[in-house]
Amino acid sequence: MYQIFIVEDDEMIAAGLKRHLESWNYKVVCAQDLANVMPEFVHAAPQLVLMDIKLPFYNGYYWCSEIRKVSKVPIIFLSSAADNMNIVMAVNMGGDDFIAKPFDLEVLTVKVQAMLRRTYDFVSQSVILEHQGAMLNLTEATLIYGSEKVELTKNELRILQVLLENKEKVVARDILMTKLWESDSYVDENTLSVNMNRLRKKLECAGLVDFIQTKKGIGYRVGS
Repeated sequence: MYQIFIVEDDEMIAAGLKRHLESWNYKVVCAQDLANVMPEFVHAAPQLVLMDIKLPFYNGYYWCSEIRKVSKVPIIFLSSAADNMNIVMAVNMGGDDFIAKPFDLEVLTVKVQAMLRRTYDFVSQSVILEHQGAMLNLTEATLIYGSEKVELTKNELRILQVLLENKEKVVARDILMTKLWESDSYVDENTLSVNMNRLRKKLECAGLVDFIQTKKGIGYRVGS
């Protein structure tokens, strides 16, 4: 079942969209904190975003550009400002479509269905893990923190994935090695240490100091 994330400050419009889309068997999440949309976006992990342009704090263009730093999820703008300038701006900022308000719910549904079909019939969806503002994109093997984008090797990506999937726990070195090489056979611990040191240097250069912590004699965990 596809999940849709709605960023809309008019509670009546948001509630109406939610009810209608849920009647089509979509899961729908409406953003609650319009001053800090990204944590809710990451938690929702949607397959499509419906984005108003005129919002409090930051406009829809801003949130679209923030989402584009970590995800290629399709974004459809909804706005009463349907002049050519706003339509061009929406596309240039990374939007995939534009629907003018007031809109017909059936037309919106058809556009949502078409966008999901085009996007996911042939392309696997991306998965994002987040911790302390750092966003790990498993599809693109990148980590975004603020304005910094870190390109990761296969092993660095696997290390971070395991740590973020177990961020409440300390992950033992032997578990990390098994996950890294997907084998129960013996792997030299020095190889893990080399990969870990390189990863830490990359994270520090991006401003993530002590993001990965060592628990002596046990393993590693991400900082709380």
